[in-house]
Order: sequence, then C-alpha cells, then structure tokens
Amino acid sequence: MGVSKKISEVGTKGKGTYEITNLISDGLRESGFSNGIVSVFVQHTSCSLVIMENADPTARVDLERFMEELVPEDYPNFVHTLEGPDDMPSHIKMALTRTSEQIPFANGQLQLGSWQGLFLWEHRSAPHNRKLILTYLGE
Repeated sequence: MGVSKKISEVGTKGKGTYEITNLISDGLRESGFSNGIVSVFVQHTSCSLVIMENADPTARVDLERFMEELVPEDYPNFVHTLEGPDDMPSHIKMALTRTSEQIPFANGQLQLGSWQGLFLWEHRSAPHNRKLILTYLGE
C-alpha cells in the first residue's frame, strides 16, 4: 500500500457548486494506483465539499436555494459580522456539510455512482481560490 499526496487549488466565482470530479480523477491517474481510496480535504471554513448529482444541474440549484433559506444572510442575531453579511452564514453552511470526502477507487476509476460527482461548494459571494489536499492510498 502506498501514499500519494497532491495539493490543488480551485478558483471560484462566488457562491455555487463547482464540480471537481475530473480534478480528483486526474490526481488518481498521476498517482499510478489502481485500487484504494482517496481522501479530499478543503482547507477553509467558508466552503465545503459535497457529493451530489452531476447529471441535472437543477438538483444543485435546489440544494443551494434550500441552504440559502435555511441559513439566511439577514439573520439578525449573528455576532460574527466583521467580514460582511455572507461570512457567518458561510461558516454555518460549512459546519452543516463537510470539509472532507473519501471515495474508493478500483481499476484506476473512482467508484462514484452513475449520477454522482464531487463538488466544491463555495458559500461566499466573492471569488476565492480554495486549497484542496488530495491523499491517495492505494496499490
């Protein structure tokens, strides 16, 4: 069993989901492994990772809209507001979702389901560069 680590950056244009499945697959090819598991970790507190349907983008639109209603920017009781109205809601959205995902791979292919993709979910309004740590454990 070996380990291959890669650090990648993903640029966002503001709120939304950005598919990174191909980025993870490219790293798998570079690792040279056929079978194992990849851990994907995002090093930020105002974005997250989500495995979601990648065939119909309206599923992600609905997810994003639901989260906006669940954690609105105009919630009157936020105290952490120094960085703007989207800051604290972004931290809460991150805490309700995930900052890491583990995906098995076999025969050099990610074992995602037919309609699954891995997405970086940007919760901030402004563009950001998000750092990802990809750790492949395999053979």
